[in-house]
Amino acid sequence: MTEVTVVRIYVKEGDNRLNALLKCLHDDEQVRGVTAFRGIAGFGKSGALHTTGLLDIAFELPIVVEFFDEPDKVKRVLADLRKSVTPEHIISWSAEMQ
Repeated sequence: MTEVTVVRIYVKEGDNRLNALLKCLHDDEQVRGVTAFRGIAGFGKSGALHTTGLLDIAFELPIVVEFFDEPDKVKRVLADLRKSVTPEHIISWSAEMQ
């Protein structure tokens, strides 16, 4: 087993940061694995609930970008990401890769 750190980054569809974030993680940082999830509902600091209902603004829905790699590499990547992503929108935890 290998120890890894898993990271989740929360952004909104309307922020137009997803492509740049994926490019950074894939091309520049070359982390082991990345997955992006589109949320169907969510709320953040403002408490305003955003859903997929017809009357809601679709580009306010959450997107979660999750990646993992060795702990030391993740530390370096996070130092770079904190320049473009609000730190409270990033969470991480230790895991084991089988």
